[in-house]
Amino acid sequence: MKLADDQEPATPGVDTHAAHARAVVVLSALVATHAGRLVRSFYAAFLAQPEAKSFLDREVVETRLVPSLERWLGELFSVSGEVDGAVATQRRIGEIHARIKVPFHLVMAGSALLKRELSGLLAAAEMECATRVAALVHLNERMDWALSLMSEAYMQGSVRRAQVDEAFRLFAIGHDITLERETQHAALMEWLQSTLFTLFEHEVEPVLKPLGKSPFGLWLHHRAGLMFQGSQGLNVIRDNVRRIDADLLPQLLRARGDRGGLLRELLARLRGTVEEIKFVLSDLFQAAIGAEGGRDPLTQALNRRFLPTILGREISLADQGDLPLTVVMVDVDHFKQVNDRWGHSTGDLVLQQVAGVIMDTVRFNDFVFRYGGEEFLIVLVETPAEEAAIVAERLRAQMEERKLRLADGSFVQVTASIGIAAYKGHPDYARLIEAADRALYRAKTDGRNRVVIATDESAAAVERR
Repeated sequence: MKLADDQEPATPGVDTHAAHARAVVVLSALVATHAGRLVRSFYAAFLAQPEAKSFLDREVVETRLVPSLERWLGELFSVSGEVDGAVATQRRIGEIHARIKVPFHLVMAGSALLKRELSGLLAAAEMECATRVAALVHLNERMDWALSLMSEAYMQGSVRRAQVDEAFRLFAIGHDITLERETQHAALMEWLQSTLFTLFEHEVEPVLKPLGKSPFGLWLHHRAGLMFQGSQGLNVIRDNVRRIDADLLPQLLRARGDRGGLLRELLARLRGTVEEIKFVLSDLFQAAIGAEGGRDPLTQALNRRFLPTILGREISLADQGDLPLTVVMVDVDHFKQVNDRWGHSTGDLVLQQVAGVIMDTVRFNDFVFRYGGEEFLIVLVETPAEEAAIVAERLRAQMEERKLRLADGSFVQVTASIGIAAYKGHPDYARLIEAADRALYRAKTDGRNRVVIATDESAAAVERR
């Protein structure tokens, strides 16, 4: 393939600036011609790595990432050499890699592969020696420049995430820890009592609810890991919960008709295992010390800075367990009118009551954040979009009906617009939030006081129930 005009072999007096200019054009043309093959070679090698399979699958690669990487290569080796936008692009990519926790050595390996492939294309192309050398230098400089910016943003993002992770862990173990301990002890014993009643009060074959799916089990799965991160005691509790659900409950069902020694033995094992869970849990709470404020002081919703930690972790749990996950965005309609008419202190009082309505509507194991001024974000764990829509509609109706008390004893009523987005497998939590935000925007533009579910192409309004 001829990429440059025929010229005499390079000499010591060759114009290096002209050679560089030709090299930029040559490399840009090579990238434009072979971008598709380069990108597919890159992702074939990337997906062959066991570590990479937890972040990407072939469908996401083909539909989203191949076009993105082709565009990135084209911009990186563009003849125009635009700098400011390119700098922002590299940093944004590094931040995304940090958010989804892609190991940076995989990024480095991918860069080396692209360098090798492009160097091979340059070696095979017909051009003068000076242009070839200049093109190789330009290739290495541009790739190293992009990687350095990505690496800087990646490290900054990782450090920030680690700091917030630790801050939230400290907050989680320190916030109302006595109440938390008593709540979980009560939830555990309530499950045990319900299981025993179910075993002995039903004439037909009973259905025993697994401990792992009870309120205690949800707390253990979604919150305990934050509070007692890395604790061996937590592993003991999880093992006991699995043993109860997979072993003891089925055996109890089979032995239900037996009033002899086997049933008594199984019941004793169940009570003993629950007591061990309770004992280890008490030790964990007793050992948990330190706290850092992590709630919005006005509404007592979670601080937004903990959102990356929690939502990133919930996405990982959803992937590992093939569990549904939904994000709900709630915005108080025409809230500015409340502030303009009654003042900001009254607006604050209204927001406090709005937050109370939200927290009373969702489950204890869900997460409620104050996302903006009058905007809240809810993470509904193990909840598909259809169930989230029911919760959101119930919240919308309660908001519409609730009379909020003002300082002078009078009342005001407000409504809320709500957007819903279900997790669909993309590892970057920001995309999930953006989808919920777009659904919220649709709810507002369609007339407010409604619930809208985000879809791949648009958003579908939920009929009021």
